[in-house]
Amino acid sequence: MNGRKKIEKYRWLLSIILKLNKITPKIVLSFLWALTNSSEKNIPLLIRYCYLKKRAKSCGDNIYVGKYVTIKNLKKLNLGSNISIHAYGYIDAYGGITIGDDVSIANHTTIVSFEHTWEQKEIPIKYNETRPSEVVIQNDVWIGSGCRILSGVTIHARSIIAAGCVVNKSVPSNVIMGGIPCRVIKDI
Repeated sequence: MNGRKKIEKYRWLLSIILKLNKITPKIVLSFLWALTNSSEKNIPLLIRYCYLKKRAKSCGDNIYVGKYVTIKNLKKLNLGSNISIHAYGYIDAYGGITIGDDVSIANHTTIVSFEHTWEQKEIPIKYNETRPSEVVIQNDVWIGSGCRILSGVTIHARSIIAAGCVVNKSVPSNVIMGGIPCRVIKDI
């Protein structure tokens, strides 16, 4: 049974759990996330979903977060519905990240919404300021494994980002992108 069917079947139970989630302290949910981060069984997936519902700026329904996913700066993360973020993903919403509905993000993908500057020459680059810049992933997008989505880009609706791609510029709708840096491979 897929995630959507499970949600339909157990919507009543999920409703009760989400009501309890509202009164659960954030520290308890953080602890449970850490405790279950190595599993993709139903209960750990539910715990991670509850964590996102409580901590993200906004969070829709049916969110799958695989094992060993790292998500930072949740207060600047907007999630639609029917999203899957697969194992070993890394998302840092420091500059703001919006992910629309029906988005699949494959394993080992990184999404960062800031970049380091290097203008201050008297200090090492790693200590220079960072520049936030929002990432927007619109509806119906498939991001292949091992991709790097860099700050300031918009991936428009119904696009595919091929495995291993580095996205450093905005992506039009209805295309397959590939390469380093990415470029249009095919219209769909």
